[in-house]
Amino acid sequence: MEAHRRILVLVAIFCVSCLFFVACRAADDDQEYDEFGDPKTPGASSSSLFGGSDSGQGGGEGEGGPPKIPKEARTCNGIYITYNFMGREKTYPFIKNASAQSWAFKAQVQLVNMGSTEVKSWKVYIGFRHNELLVSTEGAVLAEGDELPAQVGVNGTTIAGWPQTDLKTAIETAGDYNQISAQATLKGTQFGLKPPATPMPKTIRLENEGFKCPAPTKHKSSMFVCCRKDPKFKPKSTKVKYTAKRFGDLNIMYDVLQAYTSNYQVQITVNNDHPLGRLDHWNISWDWMRGEFIHSLRGAYTHLKDGSKCIYGEQGKYYQDFDFSTVASCERRPVISDLPREMKNDDKVGKLPYCCKNGTVLPKTMNESESRSIFQMQVFKIPPDMNRTAIYPPQNWKVTGILNPVYKCGAPMRVEPTEFPDPSGLQSKVLAVASWQIACNITKPKERQSRCCVSFSAYFNDSIVPCDTCACGCDNLPEGTRCSTKAPAMLLPAEALLVPFENRTKKAVAWARIKHYPIWDPMPCPDSCRVSINWHIDGDYKNAWTARMTLFNWGETAFEDWFTAIQMGQAAQGFDRVFSFNGTLLKDLNNTIFLQGLKGLNYLIAETNGSKPGDPRVPGKQQSVIAFNKKLTWKLDIAGEDGFPKKIFFNGEECALPKIRPKKNGGNNSHRMNSLMTLFFTFILTLFLMTDLFH
Repeated sequence: MEAHRRILVLVAIFCVSCLFFVACRAADDDQEYDEFGDPKTPGASSSSLFGGSDSGQGGGEGEGGPPKIPKEARTCNGIYITYNFMGREKTYPFIKNASAQSWAFKAQVQLVNMGSTEVKSWKVYIGFRHNELLVSTEGAVLAEGDELPAQVGVNGTTIAGWPQTDLKTAIETAGDYNQISAQATLKGTQFGLKPPATPMPKTIRLENEGFKCPAPTKHKSSMFVCCRKDPKFKPKSTKVKYTAKRFGDLNIMYDVLQAYTSNYQVQITVNNDHPLGRLDHWNISWDWMRGEFIHSLRGAYTHLKDGSKCIYGEQGKYYQDFDFSTVASCERRPVISDLPREMKNDDKVGKLPYCCKNGTVLPKTMNESESRSIFQMQVFKIPPDMNRTAIYPPQNWKVTGILNPVYKCGAPMRVEPTEFPDPSGLQSKVLAVASWQIACNITKPKERQSRCCVSFSAYFNDSIVPCDTCACGCDNLPEGTRCSTKAPAMLLPAEALLVPFENRTKKAVAWARIKHYPIWDPMPCPDSCRVSINWHIDGDYKNAWTARMTLFNWGETAFEDWFTAIQMGQAAQGFDRVFSFNGTLLKDLNNTIFLQGLKGLNYLIAETNGSKPGDPRVPGKQQSVIAFNKKLTWKLDIAGEDGFPKKIFFNGEECALPKIRPKKNGGNNSHRMNSLMTLFFTFILTLFLMTDLFH
């Protein structure tokens, strides 16, 4: 009996233990966890924790709410970034070639500031690699200001936050997720990589200075990375509320001078801060993102005035009694140009400092007073921005000129308000209501996309090395033109440089026959450049050498106050003087030789008709001899590579250089072979005659 009693007690204890274990499991299953995987505090919810609703920004797996942060990333003391591929579908046309099949895709980029440092004007690089074409972005813009759709599948792209540009810390916001995070939705088209493969980018990283990002952790359809502060980075000691101004070759300030409920007045200032940068007849364009329109302008004008787009748009629904016939522009992407000089003192549209210069902005190396341009405009807003503090600058800025550097502009950055002198004349300063900076930088022209080119010649070779075939592109050739875009340009006699390309064919063919050069069929296409520059080595002596530079204008527009810049490498150290131009050696800029026309020679006139009907058109020309000494450069091979420029710029535009240089021996293998064969047969014939003579 005692044994049975013990067994019953053990069974009872076991049953009670099982019931207790089941109850604990049930209680544990009822426990809710927050989006970071931690148990929720009783009575707390996701919305209370982050100071908002679950429909805020975020949503790594879904459309709303914070992302699910993996366990290995929860200790991230920095900026947590995730890229989620949300799916794709095949789009027309349907083709059998899998590598050429297009797919419409959607992806999402999310950032969470899990550190203790606020990030201003966040930027994220996405290493696309499947020929992606980005069609639309929501919550971000392209940092380089490219227009959509944009080809991003070769070198990737960088996106910048908009309208939420900053990521505050959880410390200063009490964990408000809407302020410490940002989300961007991307839609586009990619090619190749058929299912079940997932087209993921190569990498993602934060582009803001002061942060280091390791290689991202990749999953099948997502990747994440934690970017931490760089311990070696030393930030500037300036304490400012907004982002510090950045250096740009061309800096544009968007300063709000007056703000009202429905409109504001803004001043746009263009500053040229590059010693070789320049604009001629500038055009500035941007995208209004929130339905704004330009009511009036001072110091500039828009290319199209069409009030109907406002009347039949959202603007007309709100401003029902507004006269849209007088507005300056209702375009979503207006194109704005500078006023001519004769309107500088006009009472309605002129009388602004630095305005009305016909779109000319010179480098400070030429004229510092001409390195700035200003215009003002009155901008009207529409709901929901009917508040004097609801001001959003336009995005996707683009600045172009006639024959000037190619500028790429970043997204507007909120900076400290600009200071202006008090208009009353008192010794006080007036601050702008708000200021944004748009930094634009010069980019090197892609191959066959330049707008000027260079030809080479020398005293030791009677052939001219012309500009390369299609140096400035071949997209605008007349219809029916038969030529080869791949054939190399044919060497020319010296006089052929003085006539347009269409008149050079006979000269080029005749010269090739004389020199035994190859003749291509079809003939090479033209260089298609508006401006060409000939660099000719004129003489090479023991203690000095000289070069002659000739500028040709093949266009219909004259160039006022033109300049050229030459980078010669080590040979520039021997620069002595220029005879017909004003020349300066800029030692702080890669020993660049800066040339501009003297007074009375500062115009490079346009192409004109020949003296007689039927004669070839005559280009505008300027020419000068440049002298160099050999005190420091006596070891250089002037007749070789050292006597020819490494880079040449015209009005800031980098010109295309030919791929070959003139050679002392003629530089043509077939010609050398013919000469050797001639000598060989002459020797054989002489030997034969001598043998016959002695017999």
